Amino acid sequence: MIISCGFICVFALINKVSLQETVEAVIGGSVLLPCSSTKHDHKLQDINVFWRHNGSKIVCDIIPSSRSLEKQDPEYKNRTETFPEEYERGNFSIKLHNLISADGGKYTCLISHSSEHPTVKLIIMESTAEKISILTDQENQGETEPDSVETSLPRLWIGIASVIIVIVIVIVIGFIVAWWKRKNSSSHRAERHDMSSDAHEVEHMNQ
Repeated sequence: MIISCGFICVFALINKVSLQETVEAVIGGSVLLPCSSTKHDHKLQDINVFWRHNGSKIVCDIIPSSRSLEKQDPEYKNRTETFPEEYERGNFSIKLHNLISADGGKYTCLISHSSEHPTVKLIIMESTAEKISILTDQENQGETEPDSVETSLPRLWIGIASVIIVIVIVIVIGFIVAWWKRKNSSSHRAERHDMSSDAHEVEHMNQ
């Protein structure tokens, strides 16, 4: 039980960071929200794709067998573009036009009959100048990124080693406690046996 818990802790530490694709766009512009499946044996009659914004808003449903957009939220009507010629390749990306500030957030691409749920974080900026400023900051951060990566890797291994050391110490302490209990139990049994023997001898002498 202790060992299993330790391995789970190490696994959780290694997988602590999760990746999410991020795209940026400006108000009034357009943006491509990517969604590609790793499976390439899609049969269009069996595949439905559901784009959702912040978990609930219906952005676009890609249902090859039906062209209906009746369930689409009104705020996305006439603003979404799909690419039917790409469906057979497993590409279900959409393009969102005439962006507004409320379009920012998390977009999820739910592919039916699949465990794949690609997500995209959309960041909406006021102007192109703001976007250029952010890109410049990212480039400056990128210049120091190698040093950051080199520094983070030793810390990761130190963290993993620390977890393993704690697990080993806990296991050793557990064995010591178990051994000590067995030893005390054996001593108590031996004392009771000696006391019983002495009592029998005294009784025999009195007779």
